[in-house]
Amino acid sequence: MKYKRILVKISGEALQNKAKSLNHDPKILDKVAEQFKQLLAMGTEIAVVVGGGNIFRGLAGSNSGTDRTTGDYMGMLATVINSMAIQNALETANIQTRVMTAISMPAIAEPFIRRKAVRHLEKGRVVIFGAGTGNPYFTTDSAAALRASEIDADVLMKATKVDGIYTADPVTHPDATRFEQITYQDALTKQLKIMDAAAFSLCMENDIPIIVFDFFQENGMVEVVTGGNSGTLVTH
Repeated sequence: MKYKRILVKISGEALQNKAKSLNHDPKILDKVAEQFKQLLAMGTEIAVVVGGGNIFRGLAGSNSGTDRTTGDYMGMLATVINSMAIQNALETANIQTRVMTAISMPAIAEPFIRRKAVRHLEKGRVVIFGAGTGNPYFTTDSAAALRASEIDADVLMKATKVDGIYTADPVTHPDATRFEQITYQDALTKQLKIMDAAAFSLCMENDIPIIVFDFFQENGMVEVVTGGNSGTLVTH
C-alpha cells in the first residue's frame, strides 16, 4: 500500500441517480462497499466525509430565500442522512462502521471525538464523519481537510466525475490535458479549482497530499491506495 490511513471525500451528488430520481442509488453504494472491503482486507484505515448536495445545499438554499446560516445547518443534516445511507450499505456488506457527527445527535451517531475516531480506525472500522465542521459557512471540503488533519491521514482522496485535474474543464475543453502530479503552489498559481480555498490551504499547511480521482472508475479507490496511475496528486 502507498497509503495506510485515508480520508475519502464523496459528494452527495455522486450517490444519486437522477435518471431514476434516486437520492441514493443502491448500485453505487454497493460499489463503494465492495471497494472498501478490498481496502480493509489490505489493512487500509478508512475515514469518509460525505456532502449533502443530493438532498440540500445551503448556498443554493440562500439563493432561493432561505437564510444562509439556516440553509447551511439544513445542509449539514443532509450529510448525516447520506452518512447513514453509506453506513447501511457498508454494514450490509459486513463492514463495521461508526458515524460520528459534528452536531450532537446521540440517538443515531457518536459525537466527534478525535481519540475515539482514531481508535475506531485502528480497530478496522470505517469512520464516517457527518454534519461537516458543525459550523455554517464551511463546506464539506473544509470538513474533509479538517478531519484529515485531525486523524493524521496519509492522503485526502477527493472523488469526482473526472479522472484527475485538468488544465481546463475537459467537458467543455476537449483539448485540456491532465496533470499526473502538481504542487500546491502551482495549483494556486494556475487557479485550478480543486477545493475551496480554506480546505486547500489547510491541506497545504499540514502537508496532506490530495488525490483527485474518478469516483466511477472501476476499482479507482483501490488503484489510488496501491499507487497506481489513477487521478492527480497534489503535494509539496
